[in-house]
Amino acid sequence: MIRLEDLQLFVRTAALGSFSNAAREADLLPGQVSAAIQRLEKELDIRLFARSTRSLRLTAEGEQYLPYADEVLSTLREGRDRLHGEQKALQGTLKIAAPSDLGRNVLLPMLTAFREAHPKLVLRLSVSDQVTDVFRDPVDIAIRYGVNEGATYVALPLAEHNRRVLVASPDYLQRHGRPAALDDLLMHQCLPFVLGGRVYDRWTFPAAGMRRQITVKGVLLCDDAEIARRWAIDGRGVAYKSWIDVCDDVEQGRLELLLPDQPGEPVPLNLICPHRRQFSPAVRYLHAALRERLQAISNRLAVHTRYQGV
Repeated sequence: MIRLEDLQLFVRTAALGSFSNAAREADLLPGQVSAAIQRLEKELDIRLFARSTRSLRLTAEGEQYLPYADEVLSTLREGRDRLHGEQKALQGTLKIAAPSDLGRNVLLPMLTAFREAHPKLVLRLSVSDQVTDVFRDPVDIAIRYGVNEGATYVALPLAEHNRRVLVASPDYLQRHGRPAALDDLLMHQCLPFVLGGRVYDRWTFPAAGMRRQITVKGVLLCDDAEIARRWAIDGRGVAYKSWIDVCDDVEQGRLELLLPDQPGEPVPLNLICPHRRQFSPAVRYLHAALRERLQAISNRLAVHTRYQGV
């Protein structure tokens, strides 16, 4: 008979990539994790991992079995949650991944307030601009901009009408002038973003039912969106940022919105979950709390622009 603990260790070993990492997370010895995997392989009569002295990877059979194991564990968690009822105080650990700028400046106070409202809940926040793999990384949910149409995960909307906006500081605009059209960006210092070694210096804008792409230039590049925002506030160039990230900066006068007649690229914000069976009460309550706050921030863009309904 398959042991639940062995199934859990299989899923975590696949996510973390080694017996040692899975053992450390579960407070076990690597040999105990290895023994659990061997028991599971014996029960299934298949080899789940291809082992060598330097690497551990799933076999083709292991890749095929993993989503079923994950679903079994999720079903058991959902059954436990429903058995105890959602009115019971939220508890356990909720592991969340979020982009750097959004996580530090927007989500942090919201998540802190949510945790204070549910004192038995532990929140573990991971902040990075590297895209989190919700199937393999040790997270329960991810807050992410954009939607991958071919993805197999579930995306719950948090602010589906959010857009990118062009911003610069009053000091920068006083020294370099204000762009009057998209082509004027070619004469300005811009702050492109770097992700995975790739420079995102081609900024896209909706135009006449199509997409207009402008290749910008800049001497300050970074793979941390928070740094790009700080450079913009410091007068170092023009940034093309999510409205949610810079809303407070615009309304407090640290940044100014450029080209208010020109809509920016849509960047819907979503809560990402591997599949619906992982919608624990904590995830459902957090989604509702964040959506209420983030939708309100997203809607404030209409006050500063003249392209509502685009």
